[in-house]
Amino acid sequence: MGANVAGYTEHLTDADLRLLSSVAPVPGGLTEGLARDPAMIEALLADPRVFEAVFGQAGVSAGEPVLVSPFLAFAVAVHRTVLDLAAMDYLPERSGLRQRVPVFDTPELRDFLGSASRRLFLAELLASFTTVASGRYTIRSGGRSRTRRFSELDPVRLAGLLDSAPPEFRPGLCRRLGDVSLFLAGVFPDYTIAQAFGPFDMARLLRSARVPADDRDALATAPALELLEHLGARWYRAALASAPVRTAGLAIVGDVAAQFRQARRVLNHVSDRYLAGPGSTWFTRPGQ
Repeated sequence: MGANVAGYTEHLTDADLRLLSSVAPVPGGLTEGLARDPAMIEALLADPRVFEAVFGQAGVSAGEPVLVSPFLAFAVAVHRTVLDLAAMDYLPERSGLRQRVPVFDTPELRDFLGSASRRLFLAELLASFTTVASGRYTIRSGGRSRTRRFSELDPVRLAGLLDSAPPEFRPGLCRRLGDVSLFLAGVFPDYTIAQAFGPFDMARLLRSARVPADDRDALATAPALELLEHLGARWYRAALASAPVRTAGLAIVGDVAAQFRQARRVLNHVSDRYLAGPGSTWFTRPGQ
């Protein structure tokens, strides 16, 4: 577990470490000793006192300035969800726009969050979308140059990059396509349902993910969240398969691909309870 938990120290700022140290002082100084003890960091992320400092009456949920990084806030929210699920028999599931039904799958979600690597993965995923890359690129078609736009929050346009990207960029692009699928379905599920993909965009996404032709008809009529679950898992597996070297970071991508729905459901809860709501400024809304 230690090697995975050590990943937290790569993201936490000095202000983050000072806040954690103020909750539970550690030997060796306010931040230095804590930075050398990644196992202690994970224990503190689950500490109710840290949650109260970040999300309590004096925390970000009240709109007051708290000098911690978004990554720390997301990591605390993910760890708090472990405690939430321990006391819950079911979570609501979206069956349509503004429609929810109870689903008794919390044991599966608790199992998903039982992995330190998966908890870190979700916090890193959320933090990676606090800033969104966008821009233009040029392709040649029919002897002519054409300019296209892309955005990390638009899977259709992002998938268009795969058509012209050199092979060495394919693993990274597939990874990011998996990320945006999980992010949209997890953090903005209502937007995703409301802005369901049209037939042209649907066909483009299915081709980009190399979905077998025999499976495309069924997926073309699938609900938006189910479609993104299927595509996101395929893109994660494609990233793993096309990478020349299988790193620890890619290994967790393969793990999440096998439990993509559970990851999405956990993020639905994190977003609904801790990140969404009036005045939330954590993320840029898709389409803006």
